[in-house]
Amino acid sequence: MSRICELTGKGRQVGHNVSHANNKTKRTFLPNLQNVTLISDALGESVKLRVSTHGLRSVEHVGGLDNWLLKTSDDKLSLRARRLKRDIAKKQAA
Repeated sequence: MSRICELTGKGRQVGHNVSHANNKTKRTFLPNLQNVTLISDALGESVKLRVSTHGLRSVEHVGGLDNWLLKTSDDKLSLRARRLKRDIAKKQAA
């Protein structure tokens, strides 16, 4: 399972550990991913996603999962999130 947020697309970053002697060694910075259950108001069901804490704060700020998915472009979303976005758009159009 890759360490990528399903909503924001945030993944690992690469950097250096820097010692006191200024020696640099490669390291990775992983996002803080959490398994969360978010509720979709349009579908009336809960959805389990693997989301970074930054993404979770963004979802709450925008006003819920439905608003977040409809405002976000498809290239940042995972396949599951894109399918969920499509279902929400169909439900709201009906």
